[in-house]
Amino acid sequence: MYQRIMVAIDDSFATSSVLATAIEMAKQSGACLAICHAVDETLFAQKMGEIMLSNSVKSIENSLRGEAQAFVDQAAGLARAAGVAVETRLIASEAKQVADMLAQAASEWQADLLVVGSNDGKRGLDRFFVGSVASRLVQKARTSLLLVRGAGA
Repeated sequence: MYQRIMVAIDDSFATSSVLATAIEMAKQSGACLAICHAVDETLFAQKMGEIMLSNSVKSIENSLRGEAQAFVDQAAGLARAAGVAVETRLIASEAKQVADMLAQAASEWQADLLVVGSNDGKRGLDRFFVGSVASRLVQKARTSLLLVRGAGA
């Protein structure tokens, strides 16, 4: 059914169920799995760059990317242990929202399916200001989506 499955992971509580779902789907269908994590650098492109020294900003960005790569590599190890062919993608942008980065990554990798978590915990002003990556992906992604609800849903 699916030959190229991309899973977007972050550091939320739902990541383990999202990753487990994607690994199982890839295993059952013999699909290649791409594990993707988006580093949101939009904060650095705003006023923080004016407040902090540029070397400090670069140091923080490098630290964030290093931690993110270790996180993605650990997830890839779980997929490999399950016998799934896996690739990793670490994406970042100072200008694009996470949903835009993920939609573009899925398109460029030619994913048949994009698996993401749905953080139903955001309510009220938090949801208004931050929004939902999953909701935005429904509008932006050109590939099929599977939304995996968090344990608290």
